[in-house]
Amino acid sequence: MRADRLVSLVLLLRRHGRLTADTLARELGVSTRTVLRDIDALSVAGVPVYAERGRHGGFALLPGFRTELTGLNHDEALALLAAGPGRGEQVFGLGPALASALRKVVDALPEGHRATASDAAGRFLVDPETDLLSRRPVTDEVPGAAMIEIRRAVLAGHKLRIHYAATGRVPQWRTVDPIGLVTVRDRGYLLATRSGADRTYRLSRVLAAEELPEPAQRPGRVDLDRIWRERSARFLGDGHLTVLVRVDPARREDLLDMAVAVRAEEPDADGRLRLELTFQDARHAEWALWQLGTDAEALAPQSLRTALHDRAAAMAGRYADPS
Repeated sequence: MRADRLVSLVLLLRRHGRLTADTLARELGVSTRTVLRDIDALSVAGVPVYAERGRHGGFALLPGFRTELTGLNHDEALALLAAGPGRGEQVFGLGPALASALRKVVDALPEGHRATASDAAGRFLVDPETDLLSRRPVTDEVPGAAMIEIRRAVLAGHKLRIHYAATGRVPQWRTVDPIGLVTVRDRGYLLATRSGADRTYRLSRVLAAEELPEPAQRPGRVDLDRIWRERSARFLGDGHLTVLVRVDPARREDLLDMAVAVRAEEPDADGRLRLELTFQDARHAEWALWQLGTDAEALAPQSLRTALHDRAAAMAGRYADPS
């Protein structure tokens, strides 16, 4: 266990250049004191780790230090083989590259690990094509040539021209500064800026793309997770409808599948769940709650309750006994 941790520590320093003891402890899941002991062990073993003092200090490796740390243990190989066939390779067009990489991982394993890791990975299934209700997920389809250009521009830090079909609009060419790619529930997004303003583009709506030679205007390092959270918060607060709902716990997942986001959730006194949900608009909320019948009740806003009441009354009138 400690040997694996020492290897991970060296790899972290090689990747990031300089990290504080607190950051290393958080990444490795150990205490700061353990990290300091590991640093001492590496120094004794001849690994040139040095400390930089001051406000922006930390630990780093001497420039140019390289060593081969390519060995994978059984659980590391198993993690790659089991988690590899996920969503990202489908949305970002990396399926063939991932398959090739996994073949190399298996081939590089020691003979004793190769068969056991492959057999164990075959007992894990991540994100099958259908769920227990035989519903197939809807995966975004992105033209292969366009996806290659998008990936190249993102990785090279170049500007990108995309032929984009926004909802309800005629497709147009636009030039953007790409920041990164995100996949959420089999949907891919390009995070970018355009003329300095934040923009988020659905990859399935990109009809064509072209990497440009000019460098993109973007920071050298980005925190995609933080950027995505910020943009999601702005999106949810822009013209969407917040609804308070009571729902039978057995129908919770059905309701969440139709909502845009969950803002709050707590149990209600009668065993039901009280949820604060976000929908695209009033029409979307009315449609979603109508699907659940009496298993869900809209508590607010009143306009939604009125709309559902009127729809139910009209339906009851339509099927009333003619006699």
